[in-house]
Amino acid sequence: MHCPFCRHTDSRVIDSRTADDGSSIRRRRQCPECNRRFTTLESASLSVTKRSGAAEPFSRAKVLVGVRKACQGRPVTEDQLALLAQRVEEAVRAQGSAEIDAHEIGMAILGPLRELDEVAYLRFASVYQAFDSLEDFEAAITLLRAEHTTLAQDAP
Repeated sequence: MHCPFCRHTDSRVIDSRTADDGSSIRRRRQCPECNRRFTTLESASLSVTKRSGAAEPFSRAKVLVGVRKACQGRPVTEDQLALLAQRVEEAVRAQGSAEIDAHEIGMAILGPLRELDEVAYLRFASVYQAFDSLEDFEAAITLLRAEHTTLAQDAP
């Protein structure tokens, strides 16, 4: 790590703490040359492979943009969306791979989104799973209804 002040090629770690809910490490460093202190933020990189074959870094903000569109006009708060995006990132990182396919991220979004808002789930699924006909919507709605019936029967 180069010192941002004098560009010395070495630094000493003074303190380390977890940050961003444990997904990164905040390190306080000191340069042995100029004795100035600075902070670094370290996180494991996660690369997303898109359909085109191009790779780019994972972005929680991109997850938020897609989910926000599906939730437009629905009674969903920004805090709920932020929590959903965090859950998706945690699920993706828990797979333990440094590279993940964009399709897998979409699949990781579907479960938490269905729990949050079923209409938003259907909107997202219709685009993400490329619903081609009314039968695709009917099949998804039938599945949701079957789950509601099962839950209602299991409830005391």
